Amino acid sequence: MIELTKGGAYLVKGELIEESAEAIAQIKAKTGADVTPESAAKGTMAYGILSAHNTSGDTEKLKIRFDKLTSHDITYVGIIQTARASGLTKFPMPYVLTNCHNSLCAVGGTINEDDHMFGLTSAQKYGGIYVPPHQAVIHQYAREMLATVGGMILGSDSHTRYGALGTMAVGEGGPELVKQLLNQTYDINRPGVIAVYLTGEVRKGVGPQDVALAIIGAVFGNGYVKNKVMEFVGPGVAALSADFRIGVDVMTTETTCLSSIWPTADDKIKGWYDVHGRSGDYKELRPADVAYYDGAVKVDLSAIKPMIAMPFHPSNVYTIEEVKANLDSILRDVEEKAKVSLGDAVEYDLHSKIVNGQFLVDQGIIAGCAGGGFENICAAADILQGRYTGNGGFTLSVYPASMPIYMELIRNGVAAKILETGAVLKTAFCGPCFGAGDTPANNAFSIRHSTRNFPNREGSKLQNGQISSVALMDARSIAATAANKGVLTAATEFDGDFGVYQYHFDEKIYENRVFDSKGKADPNVEIQLGPNIKDWPKMEALTEDLILKVVSVIHDPVTTTDELIPSGETSSYRSNPLGLAEFALSRKDPAYVGLAKEVREAETARVAGGDPAGARSELSDVYSTLAANGKAVDKAAVGIGSTIYAVKPGDGSAREQAASCQKVLGGWANIATEYATKRYRSNLINWGMLPFVIKKGDLPFERLDYIFIPGIRKAVEEKTAVITAYQVDVKGKKLNSFDLELGELTDEERQIILKGCLINYNRV
Repeated sequence: MIELTKGGAYLVKGELIEESAEAIAQIKAKTGADVTPESAAKGTMAYGILSAHNTSGDTEKLKIRFDKLTSHDITYVGIIQTARASGLTKFPMPYVLTNCHNSLCAVGGTINEDDHMFGLTSAQKYGGIYVPPHQAVIHQYAREMLATVGGMILGSDSHTRYGALGTMAVGEGGPELVKQLLNQTYDINRPGVIAVYLTGEVRKGVGPQDVALAIIGAVFGNGYVKNKVMEFVGPGVAALSADFRIGVDVMTTETTCLSSIWPTADDKIKGWYDVHGRSGDYKELRPADVAYYDGAVKVDLSAIKPMIAMPFHPSNVYTIEEVKANLDSILRDVEEKAKVSLGDAVEYDLHSKIVNGQFLVDQGIIAGCAGGGFENICAAADILQGRYTGNGGFTLSVYPASMPIYMELIRNGVAAKILETGAVLKTAFCGPCFGAGDTPANNAFSIRHSTRNFPNREGSKLQNGQISSVALMDARSIAATAANKGVLTAATEFDGDFGVYQYHFDEKIYENRVFDSKGKADPNVEIQLGPNIKDWPKMEALTEDLILKVVSVIHDPVTTTDELIPSGETSSYRSNPLGLAEFALSRKDPAYVGLAKEVREAETARVAGGDPAGARSELSDVYSTLAANGKAVDKAAVGIGSTIYAVKPGDGSAREQAASCQKVLGGWANIATEYATKRYRSNLINWGMLPFVIKKGDLPFERLDYIFIPGIRKAVEEKTAVITAYQVDVKGKKLNSFDLELGELTDEERQIILKGCLINYNRV
């Protein structure tokens, strides 16, 4: 089904040739050209697009300027507030502010709609585009209105992926968008490029989520594509519709790749642009006759079966056929894995879902940027036609990804087919993907064509004794399960026919409702601020030395951003840095906030000219232990902060708040064996936090220990590779040394850390 090459690979006139001693001779025979990996690497689509947007003049150290920016209503307030504090006067490029996350305005009184009004007045003042609630999810609007072949888009949402339409798109934390708004650059080493070589054709009943989950299962755990670009090629691409490619493409985020790109040199992608009235944004894009890749994922589409990603990660994949045949063992395995994340906080039981030898689910959701596409919903309607979901506990909700899609479903009769089954058709909304809508009952099991199934991302709360589960499936198999009244069923069991539906895009909805400044700013507009919208608190520059208290230690193999700062109803507070910080690690380590605040009290006293030990008496023992070991410090000059340790933090969302909440609570660093994604590490840096790496092995410190890092400012300035730190053993009155590393940092990133955060770096 899927095979990974052990080394590099060449694509030669569409044929994949794995790197070997004989490969160069084969290429010579086919093309008459002499090639090297270095020269052939320039033949990838990714190389061409990145080079066209690079401003550094260095082909390996890239400084990227994007063409367009996108944000939604739980990220744009913080981004614009940060940029305003740094002197923003006008958006220098098209910047779209969508409202698809807090669009229900159901939690927190006026604060969600206050954010929307902030967004509208900001678009008016600075020359942006404002998409009101319920019109479109962020990524569907970007596909319909922003994507251009050969272009690049930066979005403050991790699923910013428009590669199927020829656009290299990157999801990052808000500070990276701030840099673009301030005419700065996105600085990265040239990424590796991995070929995803598609062959064969998908069988009836298999959808894009099935293909995506199969790929995620093959590459996530081994990091095969981590921080690289996935370039989809091969003869199998041609048989896939534009919607199908989009459905696979959006899920590449779950592989931890940097971005993705597909060829566009066929009528299906040209037709997409034509239907959407943007033929001028289309051109043919394909790899050169010879292109070199750092590896290849070989996918036989004909071998893909309906898939299910069991709780609690998109990489926890099986075929539905496997699950049904091995219910007891697979469910037991999931229950055991769940203990890693859930601990003993709740009792987690999946075996209760087995009824008469069949797995019975409680809820189905088809939604968002992954599931809410036109073809997905039409295919689901074909399976559901003439059937009904039943009047028991099972429910089915369908969210078209944009109002133009919704309108077409009404016009072509698909909406009626869905509604008469007992399903509910709702407006464009991202809530089911991050826990702000359709939260199941306690211990319920939900199957969703959405993007993620992390613990509690469906809205349950461990701290309140609640737990429910999400499994990811394709819309087709969700519909087959719904037609079977909740009994887990693969769409390949459907024996009917799938219709052929022609999509007609109606731009009138957007013309009549979306505010588009056409790039013209109006400085006379006053930004509308609600009472929950707060400025970022003042942040201090990095001191010469640091004393850090380890306030949380997480030994899970991977820590998601949802665990660092929960999603769901907490999203309503993302315009209030201190208010949101109250929820930091609340589901993973409820004691974290209180401990971090205690450390912050000492730093607050130091900055005010007082005695830090007066605020935290335990520091007296730390100071005396340092002095007893020849490391006496000036209490007024040594910064005091908190840090967390996690094995591999930062998988999942691009949300900058996973870092900023730690920062405003007094965090100065993270310590990890590695960072799950580039975007989380970048968020730490942009908030002035030190992204320390420690070698695997026994930790030289424990939770609540203090760590002393002398000369840290000098180490950052002088690019010191290995930094000596000390565990402060106050009981034994001794210091135990160990090594930390910061990894590669650009000169700009070092300055951001030294100044304390990106706001300080840019402050005018």
